[in-house]
Amino acid sequence: MKKSDFYFDLPERLIAQHPLEQRDASRLLVLDRADGSVTHRHFSDLLEYLNPGDCLVMNNSRVIPARLMGHAVGRTTPIEVLLLTDHGDGLWECLTRPGKKTREGVELTFGDGLLTATVESVNPKDGNRFIRFHYDGIFLETLDKLGTMPLPPYIKEKLDDPERYQTVYSKTPGSAAAPTAGLHFTKELLARIQEKGVKLAFVTLHVGLGTFRPVKEEEITDHIMHSEWYTMDADTAKLINDTRAAGGKIWAVGTTATRTLETIAAEDGSVRPQSGWTDIFIYPGYRFKVVDHLVTNFHLPESTLMMLISAFATREQVMNAYEQAVQEEYRFFSFGDSMLLY
Repeated sequence: MKKSDFYFDLPERLIAQHPLEQRDASRLLVLDRADGSVTHRHFSDLLEYLNPGDCLVMNNSRVIPARLMGHAVGRTTPIEVLLLTDHGDGLWECLTRPGKKTREGVELTFGDGLLTATVESVNPKDGNRFIRFHYDGIFLETLDKLGTMPLPPYIKEKLDDPERYQTVYSKTPGSAAAPTAGLHFTKELLARIQEKGVKLAFVTLHVGLGTFRPVKEEEITDHIMHSEWYTMDADTAKLINDTRAAGGKIWAVGTTATRTLETIAAEDGSVRPQSGWTDIFIYPGYRFKVVDHLVTNFHLPESTLMMLISAFATREQVMNAYEQAVQEEYRFFSFGDSMLLY
């Protein structure tokens, strides 16, 4: 299967530059996988599709202020560092710009020396830097003082309230990008969902910037997927297993929750408490083991996320739905509208 099979033409004006004032006022395109039909609703209407006994699984990872501006010790040229993956003991995998200023051994400083770092190595495959940070106190508190929110490159406008790039249930810091399918939920909507008898479950997957990296290979099977850290606790695993045993449906909120669930699930769809790194690449032909319904945003052309949802429905159904979304002028990407693959 070719990368070009997942291309669609998207007018730039449809790329949402800011969130709506009310989170759940976004539109919801419902794709019925049984017959390929498309219905146009609003996100708050999601409640009508959920049934008592179902389980809604969400990614509670929280975006950290992962973009740092500093410079090499003894130099004045600004250097941008974007934190991607925490490898422990102060060592992070990072993107840097300009890359030629961050060769191995370079010493960096941020915030007048409040935070310093050493470039320990360069990944020859993708050019990412492994940088060890030196600081006093708690690293995340230092980041809160010096870092800024790492919005995707297609968002050109300034975000006035950083909390709008967090889900209302975000809890565990570690992501370089938001699990954006969850941005549409309000605490009030989640309460109404629970009142209907739907269970809420949470997993954690720390989203890396590999999510936004384009697929360069024309043959999609040649693409190397990025790795992301995930965890599921015992209470969540029991909730999911009990739901399935009672005949309820598992709803994944976003591709990150989907990838976590499908990484953990056994062939029979059961799950168990587990933590680790996943580089699962889901594309057409994949057989889903545990996810029954998927809530997601509208994705970039030729992206791995387009490939995932085209595996959950069919490529033809998804491309037809996207064509209608463009015609109806849905808002696309992180701050855009939502889609239910039912």
